[in-house]
Amino acid sequence: MRVYSLAGMLLFSICCIAVAQEALNNASIEKMAKAGLGDEVIVSMIQGQPGHYELTPDTLVELKGKGVSERVLAAMASRNAAPAAAAKSADPYEDMEVGVYYKLKDVWTPLPTEPVNWKTGGVLKTFASQGIVKGDINGRLTGPSSPTTMRSPMEFVIKAPDGVEGADFQLVRLHTKSDAREFRTVTGGIIHASGGSKRDAVKFEQAKIGKRTYKITFADAEKIETGEYAFLAAGVTSSSASGSTGKAYTFHFLE
Repeated sequence: MRVYSLAGMLLFSICCIAVAQEALNNASIEKMAKAGLGDEVIVSMIQGQPGHYELTPDTLVELKGKGVSERVLAAMASRNAAPAAAAKSADPYEDMEVGVYYKLKDVWTPLPTEPVNWKTGGVLKTFASQGIVKGDINGRLTGPSSPTTMRSPMEFVIKAPDGVEGADFQLVRLHTKSDAREFRTVTGGIIHASGGSKRDAVKFEQAKIGKRTYKITFADAEKIETGEYAFLAAGVTSSSASGSTGKAYTFHFLE
C-alpha cells in the first residue's frame, strides 16, 4: 500500500480546494501530476469531479511528456465518453421527429406520408385525440397502392406530438379502387372511445418506450390480411363542415 507524506496530503487538499471551484481540465491534471500526486489520487479526482478534457493525439503526447501516466490518460478519456453514453441510454428515441416509423433491417425508418381527404355526413368539429365527431368519416387517398411495402413481422414506433399518445393515432384498412384507396371509420363520440363504430379500424396496443414514443403491437397479428393500410395522424382539424385534408402514413402489407 502506498503511503503519502503529510506534505503530499496537504498539497492534495490544496489542489482539491482549487479545482472544486471549476471543472477539471488538461491543465488541472498536469498540475496534479507535476505536484507528485499518485495515479490513485488523480484517477479518483477524475472520476469524482466534473470535467472535460481535450484529448487529441498531440495533447495526449504532450501530457505523457509532462509526466501524466497512461492510466490517468485512460481515466480522462473514459470521463469524456461517460456523459455522451449516459445521454444516449436515457432516451435513444429523443432525436426522432414526430411521425410513424417501421423497422427496416434493424433501423427505425420513417414511414412516408400521403395526403388524405376526409368527408363526413354530419358536422365535423375536429379530428383529434379529444375531438368530437358526428357522422361517419369517409377517407380517400389518391392512387391504388402505397409506395411502401412490408412483410411480417411488422414493427412500428410512433413519435407523437406533445399532448398526444400513440393510441390517439388510428390504423385503418384501405379498400382499393382503380384509382384510389378508401376507408370508413368512427361514427360519433371520441376516437378510440368504447361504443364507437370503428368500421375499417385495426386494433393495436401501445407501450411507452421513451418520451412521446410508443411501440405498437398487434394482439391478433396473424389475422391481419394482406392489403393496403394507413396510420391516421392525430390532431388534424377540420377547415369546414363538409371535409378536411390531412396526412396518412401508408403501407402495403404483403404477407
